[in-house]
Amino acid sequence: MASPSARTPLAEQVEELLAADGPLPIVSAGDPVLRRPAESYDGQLAPELLARFVQALRVTMRTAPGVGLAAVQVGVGLRIAVIEDPAPVPEEVRVARERVPQPFRVLVNPSYEPVGARRAAFFEGCLSVPGWQAVVARHAEVRLRARDEHGRAVDEVFTGWPARIVQHETDHLDGVLYVDRAEPRSLASNEAMAARWTQPTPEAAARALGFELPG
Repeated sequence: MASPSARTPLAEQVEELLAADGPLPIVSAGDPVLRRPAESYDGQLAPELLARFVQALRVTMRTAPGVGLAAVQVGVGLRIAVIEDPAPVPEEVRVARERVPQPFRVLVNPSYEPVGARRAAFFEGCLSVPGWQAVVARHAEVRLRARDEHGRAVDEVFTGWPARIVQHETDHLDGVLYVDRAEPRSLASNEAMAARWTQPTPEAAARALGFELPG
């Protein structure tokens, strides 16, 4: 990565964000920053500022709470995301969704490609689209390429729910929201989800709401 410039506009924006205590404000759908491809990270933030920004993303993600957060979701158009999933779910959910704990990771300039043809469909939500969930069919296995916050290469295959998190957060950095990939007829409020669709898989919702699942 290149050496950071003295005071880039993005650095000034991040400094301003970090001036306030507590979690960062999360941008909601409708803000143009969520629809623009993020700028590749190439040293726009000094190392100390990058470390502070990453920590703020971590705090914000955990407070929300969520299992991932992209920089664009706090209004910063840089290709950086964080993920972490303690996966506190019942065994039947863990098995059905292939959801296993993921440690905290920083993804800088991430990209992914599918591994194999298998796809999986589950309800998915987003911190930038609060109050709603919808079924999204995604690649069941992907190869992630990125850098970490120290510039070290990341080249790893993710399967199941971790693969879904990687795709969701990387999509954010491409200006794509999960609703762009969702089955429209599956859209459900959080209240409806709690009352009707808490099953490990979305088969019952597909039958009742009238949409198809892959496979």
